[in-house]
Amino acid sequence: MITQTRRLEHVRILMYSHDTFGLGHLRRCRAIAHAIVERFKGVNVIIISGSQIAGAFDFRARVDFVKIPSVIKLYNGEYSSVGEYIDLEDILEMRKLIIQKTAEVFAPDIFIVDKEPLGLKGELLPTLEMFKDSNTKTVLGLRDVMDASHLLEKEWSKRNVLENIAKLYDRVWVYGPQSFWNPLEGLDVPKAVSKRLAYTGFLERDVPAHPANDAAAPYLPEKYILVTAGGGGDGSVLMEQVLAAREYDRKVDFPIVMVLGPFMKNDSRARIRNRAAGLSNVIVLDFETRMEVLLKNAVAVVGMCGYNTFCEVLSFDRKALFVPRTVPRQEQYIRASRARELGLCDMLTPEEASVPRALADALHRLPDLNKPSLHLEPNSLNGLDIICDEVEALVSGNTSEIADGAMDKDESSQTIGSSA
Repeated sequence: MITQTRRLEHVRILMYSHDTFGLGHLRRCRAIAHAIVERFKGVNVIIISGSQIAGAFDFRARVDFVKIPSVIKLYNGEYSSVGEYIDLEDILEMRKLIIQKTAEVFAPDIFIVDKEPLGLKGELLPTLEMFKDSNTKTVLGLRDVMDASHLLEKEWSKRNVLENIAKLYDRVWVYGPQSFWNPLEGLDVPKAVSKRLAYTGFLERDVPAHPANDAAAPYLPEKYILVTAGGGGDGSVLMEQVLAAREYDRKVDFPIVMVLGPFMKNDSRARIRNRAAGLSNVIVLDFETRMEVLLKNAVAVVGMCGYNTFCEVLSFDRKALFVPRTVPRQEQYIRASRARELGLCDMLTPEEASVPRALADALHRLPDLNKPSLHLEPNSLNGLDIICDEVEALVSGNTSEIADGAMDKDESSQTIGSSA
């Protein structure tokens, strides 16, 4: 992790996290922001977030957030406003204007965009176009796995996303090691984008240095298996599958702590609690903002293999069983499959996990799995350190790799025009 503190005078970093489903984007941006201000004095970070619960998280000094109106991504991939009182198009216009005005006033040295190159429904385009004629360095951060290539190609080709990345971004970070996965595999990637691509490694997590009151900790067993589905919006199926396995085989009675997540529907929440009440050694928590604390004390994890959970499993070297989502995106399935191939975890498909005996057998095997550290390549968790190095280089402009890898934006625009 970060060990050496330096000073970058009066540096401003703006981050964008569209946050329409779950907690992954905000938690990733928050981890990056905290690492940057821990490494560098004199840096201030603002995160633009659409998360409904951004205010529930603690932020370090010199890290703040601007809340934009929330938009919900439905399970079918469509979007909806949080309330019926305002039209979706009006909310999108409000978000776009708030983002642009924040960028104008804050005038960042670096603008870091999480996962969505053009923002939700293209809401970042005016801001990115504004930065083309400024000194602001623009960075796109991509997960280790985005989606199956044919699905990503279908989604991005409609909006000429790769061409816009070449035109609008100085740098592209991939939050994983190159040996693990190429998120742009199978796409026709412009040479200008390939030159700007940097694999950072996974983003290592740690327990907060000064955690707030750990209200849940005194009530938890000394050893337990943690069952988590991130924000919980689509996590009730996994929770009930685990309960069904426990109901099927009562010999699987090792203590379990389930964290439902803030976005799980109330009827699902009540149903899970009622089933858990009929089983021994099952504790159900609604929500925990400091999952690192629960991970540190767990002996193993059952989850869906979202990016943050995967990084936490690797960071705390916990044995893991993943039951990944397969629709509407295949991101979790690809990540879990690749991790199993490398010996980092066990995995069941949702169909396999729906059979109580199969999941009960997997839970029996869980204590005998190898820890991820036995198979993880060296330096795979250096992501936050590499990002801080990149930030320093982008601000100072004295790193030849970045200078060579990033043509100026006018040149990249001409390259796109000539290849069209």
